[in-house]
Amino acid sequence: MVNIPRWKVIVILATLIICCLAAVPSFLAPKTLEALPQWLPKNTFVLGLDLQGGSHLLLEVDSATVVRERMEALVDTVRAELRKERVQYERLGVSADGVSFVVRNPAEADNARELVRKLDSDMAVTTGEGGRVILTIKPEALRKRKSATIDQSIEIVRRRIDETGVREPTIQRQGEDRIVVQLPGLDDPERMKQLLGRTAKMTFHLLDERASVEDSLAGRVPPGAQLLPGAETDRPGGRPSHYLIQKRVMVSGDTLIDSQPTFDQRTGEPVVSFRFDSQGAKRFGDTTSKNVGKPFAIVLDGKVISAPVIREPILGGSGQISGGFTVQGARDLALLLRAGALPAPLTILEERSVGPGLGADSIAAGRFAAVIGTVLVIVFMVAGYGALFGMISNIALLLNLALILGMMSILQATLTLPGIAGIVLTMGMAVDANVLIYERMREESRLGRPPISAMDAGYARAMTTIVDSNLTTLIAAGVLYFLGSGPIRGFAVTLSLGIITSMFTAISVARLMTVGWLRLARPKLLPI
Repeated sequence: MVNIPRWKVIVILATLIICCLAAVPSFLAPKTLEALPQWLPKNTFVLGLDLQGGSHLLLEVDSATVVRERMEALVDTVRAELRKERVQYERLGVSADGVSFVVRNPAEADNARELVRKLDSDMAVTTGEGGRVILTIKPEALRKRKSATIDQSIEIVRRRIDETGVREPTIQRQGEDRIVVQLPGLDDPERMKQLLGRTAKMTFHLLDERASVEDSLAGRVPPGAQLLPGAETDRPGGRPSHYLIQKRVMVSGDTLIDSQPTFDQRTGEPVVSFRFDSQGAKRFGDTTSKNVGKPFAIVLDGKVISAPVIREPILGGSGQISGGFTVQGARDLALLLRAGALPAPLTILEERSVGPGLGADSIAAGRFAAVIGTVLVIVFMVAGYGALFGMISNIALLLNLALILGMMSILQATLTLPGIAGIVLTMGMAVDANVLIYERMREESRLGRPPISAMDAGYARAMTTIVDSNLTTLIAAGVLYFLGSGPIRGFAVTLSLGIITSMFTAISVARLMTVGWLRLARPKLLPI
């Protein structure tokens, strides 16, 4: 225990230097940090929502919309299959049970059931009285689809937030259909709510010219057509407030691979340029080639944002959307299209905002608690184990704090108010190992052992107890991290780092300082 190999000394000192240097950038002003040489570490730990302010949002995913869209798409598939097989039917549509239709000839009901059963393995098909056929989604398939909708929504929300530049957001699932979003340092919560609240589902349709908008408003909508309102930006220009479009989607926004806000070269107004992948470019080119001279509607979230006339085939797989956008509106639309469409609408159930002033008060209170706790521990160690060994443990304690902050900076972890509580708790727990070692050394010294032997026995015999006690606490911290969320995880992170660093400082750093003193002073008795 007394003879420490040179390589261990180098590793201990290098670890201390690296972690202490890594902790420094977190306490520097941004301008000072930018002026530092490039080779110096510049990672910092991030203050959480409760410390630097920001927004907390609770979102609910309307997964029923996904199921309803699935049923409506199935209606078109069933219609095409029945017509292909020349099965006469009526009253085909989405009902409360699922998709249903009535076979005019009841003798063909079984044949129709077998036809539609092959269309989708997730659907259960039953027959009722009078030749009625009902398709309902299986419970297991329904659970999987809802779960996939939540997972996809979380990913899209994460992409949208990342595009805005918010650092260290917390996005996690809560329950079956809810998402918790925490955005530290957010300075424009209203814009963020607008970005998250929009589905951003874009499709391209041809206009239906079989009937006028006036007739459609009166209720005479042709089969296979749909009447949609225009976007708000369309109405001041004098264009119709509604459009009659074909239900068939000519090109889907799912095939977009990029969108950027730009300016129209002719008019100078803000527009959004977009680009398709190879499949989307082919469909876009085919559609525009076959429909030159016809209006082409761009539909976003159930509204027609633009309906230009196709002047010539567009074969490059790119185009632009105009619609009286502001510069910020064009940026937001481009961001939404890049991030992708949400599979289902999101509803904001709860919103909480934390002001930076409240966060500053929390930091001040946490700093005060940490200082008071550290000072009390320092006084206790000096009073209990003398100036020498008390100061060795106190130096190790301060180095332990530097190691925690350095590791948090390296990992770019988020520091929350419960995280500060974890650090304060660690300050008290950090000297536990020193107390065990010193008490064992004191007992061995009283039995008449020389200083080197007493120190050797103190470290050797206390090691098992130190490892066991810290390991059990580390297990508890791990459970808190994996089963907890938000602030609880912040507490678990700092507590876990504190346990690891306290064992390092007590077993390695404090022992290195004690061995150095023994070699220099060569005492006959331990002053403990």
